[in-house]
Amino acid sequence: MPERLPITRRTVLTAGAVGALSAALPLGAAAATASPLSGAAASSSGSPSRNAPKLRFRADGTFKVVQFNDTQDDELTDRRTVELMEKVLDQEKPDFVVINGDVITGGCETRLAVKQAINNVVQPMESRKIPWAVTYGNHDEDSLPQSGVDEAGMLKIYRSYEYNVNAENTRGVTGTSNTIVSIGSAAKKNRDAFTLWLMDSGRYAPGEINGQDFAGYPTWDWLRMDQVAWYREQSQRLEQHRGRKVPGLMFLHIALWEHRFMWWGGVDTRTAADAARGKARHGIVGERNEDECPGPFNSGMYNAILERGDVKGVFVGHDHINDYVGDYYGVMLGYAPGTGFGAYGLSGAERNRMRGGRVFELTESGDDVAIATRVVYARDLGIDLTANDQPMEPLPLAPRQEQV
Repeated sequence: MPERLPITRRTVLTAGAVGALSAALPLGAAAATASPLSGAAASSSGSPSRNAPKLRFRADGTFKVVQFNDTQDDELTDRRTVELMEKVLDQEKPDFVVINGDVITGGCETRLAVKQAINNVVQPMESRKIPWAVTYGNHDEDSLPQSGVDEAGMLKIYRSYEYNVNAENTRGVTGTSNTIVSIGSAAKKNRDAFTLWLMDSGRYAPGEINGQDFAGYPTWDWLRMDQVAWYREQSQRLEQHRGRKVPGLMFLHIALWEHRFMWWGGVDTRTAADAARGKARHGIVGERNEDECPGPFNSGMYNAILERGDVKGVFVGHDHINDYVGDYYGVMLGYAPGTGFGAYGLSGAERNRMRGGRVFELTESGDDVAIATRVVYARDLGIDLTANDQPMEPLPLAPRQEQV
């Protein structure tokens, strides 16, 4: 499991210690002290910039999304991570890609190394002119003490790429680059047919809250209530503006508690019979090879989604060797497996058996959009699955990324 770092800016904001530490924060983080978000710049909408690529269903009413998870490496990225991404993109030819958290990890000792680590895993999309975005995971700031690059600095790097669609930070909302990506209709001009919600699920729980620590509880982070409220408000705004609820998918790194409830078919149940009940009731397909790792608190996001009725699925990563998906009371909950060969996998010789990405095939039909999803594995693409490390030399940076 991911190691817990002693302090993060999100932890500082939660604990109310901004004033004491603001002077020590890295470049780009100081502005985060003005509101509970990470980043120097802020907007109110969560929308990509006007110059970002515009997404639209194809003329035949289809649109394809690929989710990669946990590329999670330093600048000497395992070459097979890039090979997997390239082969999936060439086979699937998606219209959009999300790297759903833990894009990089510790080991990047300089700002240059951070840029190189990022560049290695976004070049497969950039070179193919495929629009893409990231969410943030618990490992993305692991290199912060050495490199001085926080999530705000990474966001500047991401947004320097031509095909990136990450939004600036949303004023007054926790997290980095919570983003709403709209996909236009093929049939009707100036009409949004689908929405992708990209949420920052944070890093780690604070050391304590109100004098109580988290010994015995999960110590990962959770979506804050302002993020849940922001989703709900933006969902209502879209419905009012468009005259209907706009269907969509939500991507975040750390699982909701409901992922675990769905698998076991209950809250406190853990037997094979319980798992069989969950599988039968919720139509679960795929593997679960490790515990889901949510934070200590249930954020309420699933409840908000159920109330609004527009988000049709919530997909996560974080737990590299899970890839299951099911229908939890009308909302798909699922995982994409870990993509990065440099991160942990299964044990022993099977370490890399689960490496892959998740594909979403969207089909527009009137006001509705049908969603089909499946996983593509490295093992089916002729990629070496040897349980070792195969670092590559960093890909060259373009002038724009050299300067940012």
